[in-house]
Amino acid sequence: MEKIFENNKKWVAEKLAQDENYFANLAKGQQPRYLFIGCADSRVPANEITGSAPGEMFVHRNIANMVVHTDINLLSVLQYAVEVLKVKDVIVCGHYGCGGVAAAAGNNQFGLIDNWLRNIKDVVRLHEDEIFSIEDEEQRLRRLVELNVMEQVHNLSKTSIIQNALKGDNPPKLHGLVYDLKEGLLRDLKVDINSFKRYEHIYNLTAETV
Repeated sequence: MEKIFENNKKWVAEKLAQDENYFANLAKGQQPRYLFIGCADSRVPANEITGSAPGEMFVHRNIANMVVHTDINLLSVLQYAVEVLKVKDVIVCGHYGCGGVAAAAGNNQFGLIDNWLRNIKDVVRLHEDEIFSIEDEEQRLRRLVELNVMEQVHNLSKTSIIQNALKGDNPPKLHGLVYDLKEGLLRDLKVDINSFKRYEHIYNLTAETV
């Protein structure tokens, strides 16, 4: 902990040397452009890999960057970001070498987390033919990471929060990205939520008037 406090003091000194009003301006409020939904992996720091400064990115992280419709934490962050902060872009960012994805691809028990990983197993089920047609294990897991991100973007589009926002004048754009730990680069999966419209009759919600 001593190292953390020491680093904090150095960081404060550096920021104040650049701008004496840096923290005073930050304290006035936030207007982030982005909501970043990423993995809790310590090697994937949202602000650093995107070059974002404090105040530019609202962040939610969990195991394997999941958008689970029973996760009140995620939904609360999403609603606040979209309806109050008016973010312009909502990003789901996975990463190659994800331990959560690898665990879900296997059949071992890990305890409580198994209930969370069941959501990734649903991704395996949806794309079983493609995934198991890849013989190389590393490439198979890399593809599962990508497919998981794509499905989480679709899960975003299913939420009433995003559906209501899409009816507005300036709805946020949804993005699916993958971070490569070995290269440090982000890749845009170019997820097309319009391709999901064939399921509108199932997922789209209309507000009822009482």
